[in-house]
Amino acid sequence: MIYADNAATTRMSDAAVQAMLSVIQQNYGNPSSLYTLGQQAKEILEDARQAVAEVIGADPREILFTSGGSEADNQAIRSAAALGKKAGKTHIVSTAFEHHAVLHTLEKLKGEGFDITLLDVHEDGLVRPEEVRAAIRDDTCLVTVMYANNEIGTIQPIREIGEICHERGILFHTDAVQAVGHIPLNVKDDHVDLLSASAHKFHGPKGVGFLYARKGVRLTNLIEGGAQENGKRAGTENVPGIAAMAAALKESAGKIAQNTPILAERRDRLIRGLRQIPHSALNGDETQRLPGNVNFCFEGIEGESLLLLLDDKGIEASSGSACTSGSLDPSHVLLAIGRVHDVAHGSLRLSLGEDLTDADIDYIIQSVTDVVTYLRSFSPIWRDLESGKKPHIL
Repeated sequence: MIYADNAATTRMSDAAVQAMLSVIQQNYGNPSSLYTLGQQAKEILEDARQAVAEVIGADPREILFTSGGSEADNQAIRSAAALGKKAGKTHIVSTAFEHHAVLHTLEKLKGEGFDITLLDVHEDGLVRPEEVRAAIRDDTCLVTVMYANNEIGTIQPIREIGEICHERGILFHTDAVQAVGHIPLNVKDDHVDLLSASAHKFHGPKGVGFLYARKGVRLTNLIEGGAQENGKRAGTENVPGIAAMAAALKESAGKIAQNTPILAERRDRLIRGLRQIPHSALNGDETQRLPGNVNFCFEGIEGESLLLLLDDKGIEASSGSACTSGSLDPSHVLLAIGRVHDVAHGSLRLSLGEDLTDADIDYIIQSVTDVVTYLRSFSPIWRDLESGKKPHIL
C-alpha cells in the first residue's frame, strides 16, 4: 500500500507510541491529584507543555491543551469575538477557503450579530496582505487566516498579515493545523495572537491538540466544570495523548530541515508527471505550498471514481478535506480559487509522507494516468468535450 493522505491523518511515530504507552502503563495518575502518582502525571503534562511551546516559540503558560484543531479554532474565534463585543467591535475578517471549523464558527457568530467579511482567494490559492489591510475596519475585532490550506497546501503570508493586524491593534488567529510540525514557524516573529494545532497531523494521536493564546488574550471557556488548564478547559487532561503529541511534535519539528528538500523534490516530481495528463491542472501556487502537498483537477471525470480505482491499485488518497468526505458538493476551497463545479468535482489530493520513495511516486503517476484515461474512455462529459460539443476548460 502507498499511503498518500497525510493531510487527513498521519501514522503515529514510534516515539509518540512509546510516550503514550509509558503514561498509560506507568504514569496513569490524575494530574490534579496531590499524591505522588498524580504529581508524576502533572510533571509529564508540564514537560509536554514546555516541549510544545519551544517548537512554536511560545511561553509554556500560553499553551492550552485541547481535543484537536477544531476545538482550538472554536475557542480562539469565540474568545476574540467575546472580547470584541465587550469593546463594541463586532466585525471579523477571514477568507473563503478556511477549514469548516473556522467557517462554521463564523457562520454561528453571524447569527449572533457579528459582521463577517470573507476575502476572495486568488487563483494561486494565496491571500493578499493588502486585501486584508483594506478589509479591516474600525470595528474589526479579529482576523483569522489559516497558515497553510488543508486541501491545496498553499502557505499564506502569515507574518505580513500579522504585522498589519498588530499595527491596527487587532487580534490575529491562524489555523496552523497543516503547518505545525511541517514548516518552521514562530508565533512571536509571525505576530500571531492565537494559533490552533492538532497532533494527528504530525504523527501524534487523534483526539488531542493545542491552542496557543498570547499572554494577555483572555479566553472564553467552551467547557465548564473544573480548574484544569488554568481554568480555561474543564476536564481531566488526556495525559497519554498529550505526552504522545509532544514527543511527535519534537521529533517532526527536529526533522523539518532534513525532510523538506526530500519531500519537495518528490512533490515536484509528482507535479511534473501529473501535468503530462491532458487537460489537467495543479491547484494552488507551485512553490508557495507545503512540501508534501499535490492537488490536481482532471477534466471529464469524477473524483470519487478516481479514488476508488486508485484504492484498487493500492494508493490511498483523497479528493479534499477528510472533514467533508461524505459531501457530494465540490470542494469550497477549489470553488474559492475559481474552479468551476464540473472541474472541481474531478479533484485529487496527494499528501506525501517521508517514507515514500521515487519508485512510489512513479507508480502513483502511472496509476493516476491509467485511471484517468480509463474513466474518460466511457465518460459522456469527456466525449462532449473531445467532440467539441462543449469547450475544454483546462
